[in-house]
Amino acid sequence: MAAATERAFEAFVGAQDFPCLGAKASQAQRTLQYLCVHDIASARDDRRITMCLQDFATQQGEHSLFVSLAVLFPCSARLSECDFEAALWQRLRSIHAIDRTCHGWDDSVSDDPASANFSMSVGGKAFYVVGLHPAASRRARRFRCPVLVFNLHSQFERLRADGRYEKLRQAIVQRDIAYAGSANPMLAVHGKAPEARQYSGRQVGADWVCPFRAMDGSECR
Repeated sequence: MAAATERAFEAFVGAQDFPCLGAKASQAQRTLQYLCVHDIASARDDRRITMCLQDFATQQGEHSLFVSLAVLFPCSARLSECDFEAALWQRLRSIHAIDRTCHGWDDSVSDDPASANFSMSVGGKAFYVVGLHPAASRRARRFRCPVLVFNLHSQFERLRADGRYEKLRQAIVQRDIAYAGSANPMLAVHGKAPEARQYSGRQVGADWVCPFRAMDGSECR
């Protein structure tokens, strides 16, 4: 099942009209890694996911670009957008609880999900998380099983420093309009709005409160 799910995701990203150019670049340069686990609504694989993310974080240098780890959950039941969002944050809370025993939060980003400088931190490195699942309202987020893609946050900062970020973002927006018929209303400029609002892909209002709170400090010994 794992190999078939990975091949299906490769085909999904590799489709000519798939809008995310970052994901396509990651796939092309073979820096899109995979971890196939079980059910996104279950905690059974949380330690394995955390350890894999920690290893992934240590492998990446400061100049890594277009690198991502896709965690696939092929044994999940079909979830509504709200239920998928709840499961996503449940997994991130559990991953954080495990991770904090060995790693502090990446000090280049905020641990407050209401902040425009927030990013999820695992293994001492910040990540922008993209959730996909079968019932996603946006076509580009609609895959046959739930997936959490962890994108190294520093690569967005590097693209912005190089002057490439806005050009890439505009190209993705235009491709998404062609792909889905409209622009994604939740897609914000990096660093200008809380990215936590974008993780699940569900369109949320101004009153949305992120169901995540970072624990104080690290328990490293």
